[in-house]
Amino acid sequence: MKAIDNSEKNSLHPRNLHRFRYDFELLISNCPELKNHVAINVHGIETIDFSDPKVVKMLNRALLQTYYDIQGWDIPANYLCPPIPGRADYIHYLADLLAETNNGIMPEGSSVLGLDIGTGANCIYPILGHAIYDWNFVGTDIDPKAIENCSKIIEANPKLIDAISLQQQTEARFIFKNIITPEDRFTFTICNPPFHASAEDANQSTVRKVSNLNPKEKKKTNPVLNFGGHNAELWCEGGEIGFVTQMIYESAKYPMQCLWFTTLVSKRENLSSIYKTLNKVNAASIKTIDMAQGQKTSRIVAWTFLTEAQQKTWKI
Repeated sequence: MKAIDNSEKNSLHPRNLHRFRYDFELLISNCPELKNHVAINVHGIETIDFSDPKVVKMLNRALLQTYYDIQGWDIPANYLCPPIPGRADYIHYLADLLAETNNGIMPEGSSVLGLDIGTGANCIYPILGHAIYDWNFVGTDIDPKAIENCSKIIEANPKLIDAISLQQQTEARFIFKNIITPEDRFTFTICNPPFHASAEDANQSTVRKVSNLNPKEKKKTNPVLNFGGHNAELWCEGGEIGFVTQMIYESAKYPMQCLWFTTLVSKRENLSSIYKTLNKVNAASIKTIDMAQGQKTSRIVAWTFLTEAQQKTWKI
């Protein structure tokens, strides 16, 4: 027998549309293929097999179509399939951050321009940012296949064509170089950095995650990650701290061209080193915004080189 669970996910941002359990009846009405993958768990609650990457991708497609009017969203096999509620949280917290120097008003419209570092094949931050706040974006990635897939998503949704532009980063060792030009003025940068230091490290993490989701998979040494992800999406030399440190040093070369530089930081133990680096480059203001989705905790680190007076004169 199906139970009704209206419990609220208080850890998510108050404006997040996904604070309550998934309405599978509504989702199935928009994505009928999902019906065969919804089952009642031991608690009598409707759910899906979150250890199956194909089903997780199907859920994402249904969420994006139902709540954000995105048609035909898809990603190639083995590419990162992002959890929509957590990615929406990042966008909402960015809106709060921008409101602080905008007379408390969350800015909407194309005057807000975000730079998404490592947009992946899913293009999720630009999609959500435009759908929720009508912001414009530049999405960058080192992977041409990822850029190609983002182009397909944009072409399938005409309203995104003028709102999202894409640019391949041709030199993998750089983040902002080759991307930010002297004429550019970005309201913010957004990033979900690769947080493993090697492919082996990423695989070990996958083994732990999949065994937690599905104990039957515990003995597999090379399991399939439910949210996918490959190569540069999951790991880079130096891991999360190496990537974010590089980002900070590069950001100092464009101090007046971006209101807020931001990034996710998944490992709390990396914060002290990140703060030290930010102080080295003389960031004018540093903010840390805590986030949580289920049992996973994370945070956004934001920094700017603009004084408070300069921030207030930035036209949003």
